[in-house]
Amino acid sequence: MPLSLADMRRQYTRDGLDEAQAPDEPLALFERWMQQARATESPPVEANSMVLATVDPQGRPHARVLLLKGFDKNGFVFFGNYDSAKGRDLAVNSWAAMTFFWPGLERQVRIEGQVHRLAPALSDAYFNSRPVASRLGAWASPQSSPVEGRAALEVSLAQVQQRFPDQPVPRPEHWGGYCLCPERLEFWQGRADRLHDRLDYRLRAGIWQRSRLAP
Repeated sequence: MPLSLADMRRQYTRDGLDEAQAPDEPLALFERWMQQARATESPPVEANSMVLATVDPQGRPHARVLLLKGFDKNGFVFFGNYDSAKGRDLAVNSWAAMTFFWPGLERQVRIEGQVHRLAPALSDAYFNSRPVASRLGAWASPQSSPVEGRAALEVSLAQVQQRFPDQPVPRPEHWGGYCLCPERLEFWQGRADRLHDRLDYRLRAGIWQRSRLAP
């Protein structure tokens, strides 16, 4: 018999979201919500964790959890292997979507837009700020490719450690940053009886337009 989850029902009563609380442009509201999430959410939840969705050449969607590493008026920044499954998807179809969920605040943010690679200097700067072990791992792991087992990864890591024994570990060309330039953001605030608040921002001719969506 299939497992029923129908009884896992939660009432959302923490907060509301109306137009009087919302700025004309969405970045200010995202920054406010991110700051509140960082102050409120506790491990194992990471406030900057997100689901990134891409589409492969066959039109099939793929999603995975990543960490947001920065944002500003230009967009939302994350890093990874350009040869990975997500990297191959983005090389063919630059449209992607991000979703943040902060259960402690009963909030969700959806972001959609096109993705481009960061300039090499920006990728270098972030890569060099990472722990040495993480930098070595970027060289050792053929992300998303099949491997024979854990031992194969450990052998690859040992080879990389021998390659860079007593010198800085440079950024590999196949690893770097991405920036999603948003054209849509939706802010979702849970409310009682499933009458949730949803404010939708869409960029049209360089101007953000805001509307309320039905829950």
